[in-house]
Amino acid sequence: MSEDERHARDELATLEALLQAMDRRDEVFQVVDDSETVDEAILRVGQLLGIGAVSSRAVIDLQVRRFTGGQRRAMASRAGELRAILLDRG
Repeated sequence: MSEDERHARDELATLEALLQAMDRRDEVFQVVDDSETVDEAILRVGQLLGIGAVSSRAVIDLQVRRFTGGQRRAMASRAGELRAILLDRG
């Protein structure tokens, strides 16, 4: 796997995690609110969404301003671009 492909896969995994978190924001916010520490929140968000530690940290680090419809559409568009690129290489 090339470095470009690895980078695209990593970015896609992160974007998919962020999109899933945005779609399930109430659950994510509740898990974070119920957590005592950031590390606990990262672990619990990962368990909730079925994602790894890197993607879970990206969800925790997501700023609330990114939850707008326009930002979500931009992330979904980029995820679609990456899927197409990876399928072409596939």
